[in-house]
Amino acid sequence: MFYLLKKSLKLLLVVMSLCLLQACDRTANKAQVVTYPTVFYQTIKTEPVVLTREVPGRVSPLRMAEVRPQVGGILLQRLFEEGMTVEAGQTLYQIDPAPYRAARDNARANLDKARAREDAARRHMERCVLLAQSNAVRTQERDDAIAAYKQVRAEISACEELLATAEINLSYTNVKAPVSGRIGRSHVTEGSLLTPNQAQPLAIIHQLDPIYIDVTQSSAELVTLRQAFASGHLQRPDVASVHLILENGSPYVHPKTGKPVEGELLFSEIATDPETGTVTIRARFANADGLLLPGMYVRAHLVEGKLVRAIRIPQRSLGRDMRNRPQVYVLEPAETQGLYIAKPRLVVIERDHEGMWLVREGLKEGELLLVEGLLKVRPEQKVWGKSIKTEDYAGKKD
Repeated sequence: MFYLLKKSLKLLLVVMSLCLLQACDRTANKAQVVTYPTVFYQTIKTEPVVLTREVPGRVSPLRMAEVRPQVGGILLQRLFEEGMTVEAGQTLYQIDPAPYRAARDNARANLDKARAREDAARRHMERCVLLAQSNAVRTQERDDAIAAYKQVRAEISACEELLATAEINLSYTNVKAPVSGRIGRSHVTEGSLLTPNQAQPLAIIHQLDPIYIDVTQSSAELVTLRQAFASGHLQRPDVASVHLILENGSPYVHPKTGKPVEGELLFSEIATDPETGTVTIRARFANADGLLLPGMYVRAHLVEGKLVRAIRIPQRSLGRDMRNRPQVYVLEPAETQGLYIAKPRLVVIERDHEGMWLVREGLKEGELLLVEGLLKVRPEQKVWGKSIKTEDYAGKKD
């Protein structure tokens, strides 16, 4: 009886061992089932891209004229309202004309005296010439008559010049606007003593329509841009247009249509500022409503060029390797449909463009770029990939 019980126990132990082995096998098989992470990718496409750059700038008037007196005297009257628009040639100030009117009258009287002497000198000269032909007068007397007449003619010319100068000085007592534009505040008042070409201007006139925008760009960026044009990597834009962002962050738009005002790029400075390492670029804008004022700070969007076949990638698709170099993952098909191998790829980033990275080197059209799930993968790891449209990530930043 004991023997049968012992044999039964052995048989039970064997059955239990087999059951445990089968359970371990099933656990091991479950452990051997590998689950791959799921990521999202997009198919790389090339597209034309217009490159723009935002640079700081200042507003400058088209013309700026400082009004100064050209003759001295007491200021009698100011003939304009501060801040108004004046026309070229408009009288702005009236200087006391009395002394200059007297000088003009004196010059005119001297001229009349010289002209009165001219007739007598001419007649005397003509008589001496006729008498000298018949030897009725000496040659010396004839020559003296001719010289006297020429001297009177010279005095007349000198008096005419003095009269013209006196009339010019008299006209300068009316201080006129040299250019058309808006005039600022007056720095002098009635009763002030003015001197010719004094250091302090009487007022300043600005021409504000059209108006200049002077922006600064790094000389290094300018060199890179010119090299890109020379190599053919970048094409010159069809129109070198400029748009403005005002100090409050709003775009500069037309007051009636509400559309952004497009400026005209004129030129860039031929020298670099040695202190800042920047080059000044000038643009011209319409300013009919006078919104842009001299000295105002603005930001300008410059159209630099056009890339015909550019590659843009979402910013979240870019990572860094152990050496801090920009890196992305490209998916290559594996043996199973929908299964891919994530392969790291070093890329060269050119710049940011509308919230996406612009890639210069490292990617080709048609490749599959991992755009979401970057932290789930390791180099050469297999993943399940799902396609996503490029537009869904355009403009998104991490």
